[in-house]
Amino acid sequence: MSQFKTKKSVLEISPYVPGESKSADMSKLIKLSSNEGPFGPSQSTIEAIKNAAINVHRYPDGDAFELRQILAEKNGINAKNIICGAGSDEIIAFLCNAFASQAGDEVVHYDHGFLMYNIYAKAYGATPVPVKGHDFTADPKAMLDAVTDKTRLVFVANPNNPTGTIWDKQTVLDFHAKLPKDVILVLDSAYCEYVTDANYTNGHELVADHPNIVVMRTFSKLYGLGGLRLGWGHACDEIIDILNRIRGPFNVSSIAQAAGIASMKDTAFIQQCVDNNTLMRDWTSKELMALGLKVVPSQGNFVIVDFGDEQRAEACRLYLKERNILVRQIGGYALPTFLRISIGLEHEMKLALEAISSYLKT
Repeated sequence: MSQFKTKKSVLEISPYVPGESKSADMSKLIKLSSNEGPFGPSQSTIEAIKNAAINVHRYPDGDAFELRQILAEKNGINAKNIICGAGSDEIIAFLCNAFASQAGDEVVHYDHGFLMYNIYAKAYGATPVPVKGHDFTADPKAMLDAVTDKTRLVFVANPNNPTGTIWDKQTVLDFHAKLPKDVILVLDSAYCEYVTDANYTNGHELVADHPNIVVMRTFSKLYGLGGLRLGWGHACDEIIDILNRIRGPFNVSSIAQAAGIASMKDTAFIQQCVDNNTLMRDWTSKELMALGLKVVPSQGNFVIVDFGDEQRAEACRLYLKERNILVRQIGGYALPTFLRISIGLEHEMKLALEAISSYLKT
């Protein structure tokens, strides 16, 4: 117990542990532990970052005007309904701060969902309510059953991290229709660009007709900008107004804004990233199943693989690490027998599969 006064809920937080990023030989590192874009940023984005660096002695545009304009154009939405943040994590923090910070407030989320929903709920004094799912997917009925008059936010990662599963558009609509109008449904669409299911929605077209829906997006995956921390949210006028009241005046750096703008203009690079992910995700899943492992079908840029036993999974992770291949142990997501493997470049995935095959033979 701390000698200093703080909320009890803060002391109950288990700090977030990111995927490993270091190995014995960094020059040969294959990092498949953090769902990052394996190509990194596009060349035009790198040039934009260099050009923006010249003026880092100046404060950034506090309103992220140009960035919001291109986000609106690319997604067919209104720029006034966009808020930008230092990663989509900051949007989660804004939402919990604004709507779930009173004693007794509750935040509902899938128990195998992104850990930051739970962490930020506790950080702002709310009670997180993790809900069990079905077939590695959030269960709409169970989520609705968990909603009470104390519920303020419901987070649905779609696709879900770490399982890679989705709700289709009809499931989202049916779920929302039964949700109380004063409860905000947050659709975390961080991995939406990788989805190939034709029945999927990233949620943007729902916001105009449903003021209690918020959509979150990120530049950390497809655009390869995880190190710059850039994300955004899309919501109705009222919610955006409330969130802007608590947003720091210069929360998104000038370099991050320049990089975000440039990255969205490079359509050929974006398509290359999507195509590589689709091809290698399917190939990796088939190869892992051919080794006798269970793979959860994924719509993200990662797959989770069941080794059937926690010790076996951890032994495989360490075996790969000795060979400079990093994957993610996901016991923190209550999936201790699984490893999460991000989708990398073709040669990286082939080396990872060769190492896993070699481990299984031992």
